[in-house]
Amino acid sequence: MDRLVLKNRLRHRVLPVVFIMLLAWLIGGFEILVPAPPQNQNDICEIFSDHPDWYDYARASEQRWGIPIPIQMAFVHYESSFRSHVRPPRTRLFGLIPWARPSTAYGYAQALDPAWADYMKEAGGLYAQRTQMQHALDFIGWYNHKSLEGLDIAPTNAHHLYLAYHEGRTGYLRGSFRNKPSVQKVARRVAAKAASYTAQLPHCEAELRCRRFYQFPPFCS
Repeated sequence: MDRLVLKNRLRHRVLPVVFIMLLAWLIGGFEILVPAPPQNQNDICEIFSDHPDWYDYARASEQRWGIPIPIQMAFVHYESSFRSHVRPPRTRLFGLIPWARPSTAYGYAQALDPAWADYMKEAGGLYAQRTQMQHALDFIGWYNHKSLEGLDIAPTNAHHLYLAYHEGRTGYLRGSFRNKPSVQKVARRVAAKAASYTAQLPHCEAELRCRRFYQFPPFCS
């Protein structure tokens, strides 16, 4: 078969498929081919088994900002259920018409636009995205590190770190969470999840640190 004819046939067959995939990606809110949420979100070892790179990202954030890996992962669990492109649902105008979203929260960490902009200026790279776990975990570490400095919260106090994360540091100082039982309830759940993850992580962390062929104890411990 003539090479030019074969090339034209492939072009006519491949280009429509590529176009359909691109259109589906746009319609789906860029969510096609993104990492699937872990099947068992109650076990940090299974989470990292599904997504080993997430452990590397969480560990790098811990080393940079001092926030323990289990607390970072507990935040992501309750903020987005490990979904990369999640946003708050739209409000309904007259109860029917999809309208504005209640906040600009977006991505794994549900970071708000102003907080994300501050992070990008101070610590984030040029290409950091809220839909990338690496950057979301670094953001969580950065934000909570600010709470350690400004609010005198211990790095292991997941309960109060989450209150400051949800209400903002100014809101936390004002005690805005005291009149919000639902926020306090979630903060307790985050703390309980962080404690559970903390108990689980030692059962798999050595394997996670030494999983590559060029890594071996004691240099990867």
